[in-house]
Amino acid sequence: MFKPLGDSAVLVQLGDKIDSAINQRVHALNALLQKNSIAGIVETVPAYCTLLIHYDPLILTFDQVKRWVRDEMTQLADSFHRTPRRLEIPIRYGGASGLDLETVAAAKNISIADVIRIHSEREYTVYMMGFTPGFPYLGTLDERLSMLRMESPRTLVKAGSVAIGGSQTGIYPLDSPGGWHLIGWTPLKLFDPTRESPFLFAPGDVINFIPFADDHA
Repeated sequence: MFKPLGDSAVLVQLGDKIDSAINQRVHALNALLQKNSIAGIVETVPAYCTLLIHYDPLILTFDQVKRWVRDEMTQLADSFHRTPRRLEIPIRYGGASGLDLETVAAAKNISIADVIRIHSEREYTVYMMGFTPGFPYLGTLDERLSMLRMESPRTLVKAGSVAIGGSQTGIYPLDSPGGWHLIGWTPLKLFDPTRESPFLFAPGDVINFIPFADDHA
């Protein structure tokens, strides 16, 4: 459950798969540790089923961090839940906004309309944030749309692009390289450093994609 990473980080392993209950527990523990932080803790980084804790080795040892986390974990209820924030995300599927929509349909031997229907009829949980500021990892994608990541990532994916990779779907918040399959685009701004809360999403949010069309599709 506790793994040292070098001499200044501890990885807390709460599971080994993508699971909403495990992920809720990760974020509950993260919130608790941030609330009751101690001197020497630099940063905590939640993921799907792990929590990475960076600490100052001049102030704390691995064993001290482990004891602190174990003490805090006793306060976690096994049935922890927080009421999720629900968001509707407008999405324009296909065209120049979703260059891989036809490819996905052909690979899965279904129609483009089926891809859109399957993708948009599902609720998705924000499991974690990365790899660029504001990028939400959303799960779990219907297995009928599961696609391996592209062998050769694109050097430029436009901000707002909605894509699928493996058993996840996500939205690129910034222009960046990317290796997921592009199926659509949203006009929403996911990352804005001038806002009080720079990120549109937070872990635990539940989102629905709402299809729309316009003259530029």
